[in-house]
Amino acid sequence: MSDVVEPALLEVSGLNAWYGAAHILFDVALQVRRGEVISLMGRNGAGKSTTLKAIMGLLARRDGQIRFMGRDIAAKEPFQVARMGLGFVPEDRRIFPDLTVTENLETGRQQLRHWPDGSPALNWTPDALYELFPNLGRMQGRRGGQMSGGEQQMLTIARTLMGNPFLVLLDEPSEGVAPVIVEQMAHMILSLKARGASILLSEQNFHFAQLVSDRAYVLEKGQIMYEGSMRELAENDDIQRNYLGV
Repeated sequence: MSDVVEPALLEVSGLNAWYGAAHILFDVALQVRRGEVISLMGRNGAGKSTTLKAIMGLLARRDGQIRFMGRDIAAKEPFQVARMGLGFVPEDRRIFPDLTVTENLETGRQQLRHWPDGSPALNWTPDALYELFPNLGRMQGRRGGQMSGGEQQMLTIARTLMGNPFLVLLDEPSEGVAPVIVEQMAHMILSLKARGASILLSEQNFHFAQLVSDRAYVLEKGQIMYEGSMRELAENDDIQRNYLGV
């Protein structure tokens, strides 16, 4: 078995972020490696979504180091970050309500990407996504505005995958959707992981995070209070009680 450690796909250090005069994130540091599913956990208001938005360049004021695929992206605009292969699925979905499922997917299409060693990244087509999301496959002609919240969440994820990202930032995928959809989301993430996808997700649902994650970071008031394997977090009652309310 090789002892070579995969270099970080995403590496964040000293990340601070503000909303107006309010200082929200304090020296956040995290890493995501190729093929990992990482959960960023914490209570409401802990700074999970803010961390993802700061990484994507969606905040007016932030500082710190953010490196993606070995390149500094701390000063780049969101569209530039997306073109480099960093996908973002926002909590509020933002599908196009007047477009069909198939048309929504087409809006996310980007070219096939290759890793630095020349090997192809995952190449997503509508047919492959309909296999991953059978619900969407059964409603290809339905308009986005006629779908349930959980179905819209699936569509948003599928549209992001159409961009063939190297890494997906997934904001609160289980929030506000029916339990059966949460189960399908977990299956979807595990399927993506089996194909070698890399995911950083913000999540409050401990059971959901435990099912899908390799490692976890726990945020409290904008600071990292824990980092380690998901298995270790599942065995740490103090961290769960103090910072997750489990």
